[in-house]
Amino acid sequence: AAGTVPRRRPPRSDMGRGLSLLLLPLALLAAPARAEGGTAAAEEVQIEVLHLPELCNPKSKKGDLLNAHYDGFLASDGSKFYCSRTQNEGHPKWFVLGVGQVIKGLDIAMMNMCPGEKRKVTIPPSLAYGQQGYAQGKIPPNATLIFEIELYAVNKGPRSVEAFNQIDKDGDKKLSELEISQYLKEEFARDGKKRHPSAHDEILADIFKKNDHDRDGFISAKEYNVYQHDEL
Repeated sequence: AAGTVPRRRPPRSDMGRGLSLLLLPLALLAAPARAEGGTAAAEEVQIEVLHLPELCNPKSKKGDLLNAHYDGFLASDGSKFYCSRTQNEGHPKWFVLGVGQVIKGLDIAMMNMCPGEKRKVTIPPSLAYGQQGYAQGKIPPNATLIFEIELYAVNKGPRSVEAFNQIDKDGDKKLSELEISQYLKEEFARDGKKRHPSAHDEILADIFKKNDHDRDGFISAKEYNVYQHDEL
């Protein structure tokens, strides 16, 4: 049982930006498994909207950072196998939508969802844990899953177009060492933490090592944009 639902913590407005967001990937959810095998054409996620707020803005899209609670049930007998409210001191889960941090069915089920919306979704095995199931999560093979979801916040994701454009001062769709250096200085000044003088150069070098894949001295929109936004 989920027990008493704790008071909800307000969404953190700075989750979509900051120094650490250049150094992804995130790993916010346990066991983000993918489906096994191909997806049958007839199998798709069924979505029932339980509550839709009057104001629906912004709607969730791939790459957004979402904050949500959800309960998971086996469709076969209605037994609950997961409750986010019993983990992490009851705080809602943060995860990036559409990039495989959750099962494929949830990535699909939570697209175009607005803050405050509640959904009940049915996910076939091919978009969940497939023929193998997930023993640790008490999910048998070929299990159809039902989730009841409440979405609290939709924030710009860590690799958002807005974040890229904020760093790209000259608008040439690539990030130079000077631009990222300036970004680091601004972030250091903003958080006010004490750092060794060498920290700036070390972090700058690490960012280019992890993101400048073609080693041309710039981080292109494609290299930065790991979540494949269409706007870039």
